[in-house]
Amino acid sequence: MAEPKRTAVGTWRIEVEARGRRDSKTLPTKREAQQWGAQRSAELRALGAGRAGTVKTLGDALRRYAEEVSPKHRGERWEIVRLAAFARQTLPTKKKLAEVTRADMQAWRDARLAVTARGTVLRDMGLLNAVLEHCRTEWAWLDTNPLKDVTRPANPDHRTVLIQPLQTRRVLRALGHGGARKPVRTVSQAVALCFLTALASGMRAGELCGLTWAHVHADYCALPVTKTVPRDVPLSKVARRLIERMRGFDDTLVFGLKSQTLDALFRRARTRAGLAGFTFHDARHTAATRIGLMPGMEPLTLCKIFGWKKMDQSLTYFNPTVSSIARRL
Repeated sequence: MAEPKRTAVGTWRIEVEARGRRDSKTLPTKREAQQWGAQRSAELRALGAGRAGTVKTLGDALRRYAEEVSPKHRGERWEIVRLAAFARQTLPTKKKLAEVTRADMQAWRDARLAVTARGTVLRDMGLLNAVLEHCRTEWAWLDTNPLKDVTRPANPDHRTVLIQPLQTRRVLRALGHGGARKPVRTVSQAVALCFLTALASGMRAGELCGLTWAHVHADYCALPVTKTVPRDVPLSKVARRLIERMRGFDDTLVFGLKSQTLDALFRRARTRAGLAGFTFHDARHTAATRIGLMPGMEPLTLCKIFGWKKMDQSLTYFNPTVSSIARRL
């Protein structure tokens, strides 16, 4: 192995080569450079021989995925948080990838199910599977995915939570919403208007936070970036009035909010109001149910408004009470 060379600024640079692969790095001390060189040489030899899994750990895979792949995703922030959380769970992150077994994955799944909901475990398994598949198909760190044949827990029951008018009023009061004629001056008041617009239109939190004035039209909003596919959202008179009240608050964004700010302030207001059991996203369920009950509303039209590609998705969000259905008969 090549020896480190001292640079003009006092650091140490080392270059390594193995099986036609090269790499180099500059480190503060000679000892660190030597250690890195030895480790990297072993990795390059393993990579050249198709045995990367014998030198790379599961933790290495999680870190590289967070650095290189997650930034390309719209949910980058929360994905990186979840990847970091894996290290605090029962995953064998220090194990070499080639040594991670299906039994390890099953034990982790069972430990997670003991302390958290099925929906969370399913999302975690989906993310971990994406990491392992990337290791297999893109980085050639794995021959087989140890999570592939691990049984997933059953899908959680669909949420049927509808936000009630009294709950809405109490949250608005906690956010300092001064009424329809009061100008929006604070971030909390912008959150209040954003919440009301979600209830009126069914747009998601991320869609509302990303909505720009350039995409607001006379009777609809254009959403070029959504969780699924771009769509146009028709606006009721109520929704149009709510959006117009935001004029002057921010030159570019309608609500002038980041998703994490909206989430934090909404949760805080809900707690101050002495409420629990519903989330901001439940405004989408509530809107879908209210709009779906409008006279003459057809299922296909509802799917078009909410951007659902399959009819059965409407059953997830359209949750009227039996009494509300009976009133329409």
